[in-house]
Amino acid sequence: MFILRLFCDDQPSIVARVASALADTGCNIEESNQFHDHLSGQFFWRCVFSAPNDHAATHFQERFTPIAEALGMQWSITPLNQPVKTLILLSKEDHCLNDLMYRWRTKALNIDITAIASNHDTAREFVESRGLPFHHLPITPDTKAQQENQIRTLIDETGAELIVMARYMQILTDGFCKDYQGRVINIHHSFLPGFKGAKPYHQAYERGVKIIGATAHFATADLDEGPIISQDIMPIDHSYDPKKLQAAGRDNEARTLARAVKLYSERRIFLHNGRTVIL
Repeated sequence: MFILRLFCDDQPSIVARVASALADTGCNIEESNQFHDHLSGQFFWRCVFSAPNDHAATHFQERFTPIAEALGMQWSITPLNQPVKTLILLSKEDHCLNDLMYRWRTKALNIDITAIASNHDTAREFVESRGLPFHHLPITPDTKAQQENQIRTLIDETGAELIVMARYMQILTDGFCKDYQGRVINIHHSFLPGFKGAKPYHQAYERGVKIIGATAHFATADLDEGPIISQDIMPIDHSYDPKKLQAAGRDNEARTLARAVKLYSERRIFLHNGRTVIL
């Protein structure tokens, strides 16, 4: 089973031509999701197909390539069950890490956690007890560039495709965000734009908010303004003190981040003009 992803200018017969190439090479469409963006004139398609053997899959790619070139497509073909190599970054709070590791261990996420890195050493024992490599990368204002280069080295050495900021409370440089565009997922409180600075849950409590939420997005040079992948909210009331707000917020953050990682690992996210299309 394979995942075919493509996008290009919308035009007649895209699906028909690709489907014919699949059928002619003995392949079969198992799942298909498409989107015509009439505002931008773009066509997006995610297709899962099966092939009777490796030769048929190779033959399809040979047949498909000239079609893709003729239609100006950007495309990729990936084995359906190929895990996405993933590097996880965190600071002190480990609720998102715990959730991701549980989903990884139970195979609820199609990822391969290659390493976990943190600017704090507090999660080392937990991580290493699960048989995963832990890297303590302390940071100060004077060593920020050096520490970020260490993260780059980890990405290269482990072959990580996806970088997950699981409550990693450091701001990545513009250069890092540009070099790994579309590969770094961050999680934050959805109401942070209204409650910036320290203790956002205390600020939310003082204002008497009635919902709390979380947003998973791609990291960009513009802090917390990257393309949104997944969002979730939950209702609360006046009985939620800051401690209860934090507990509810942690659950929301973990759930929202895991959903974003799942969407990425299933190759469902398309980036276009600063926004995402999820198929």
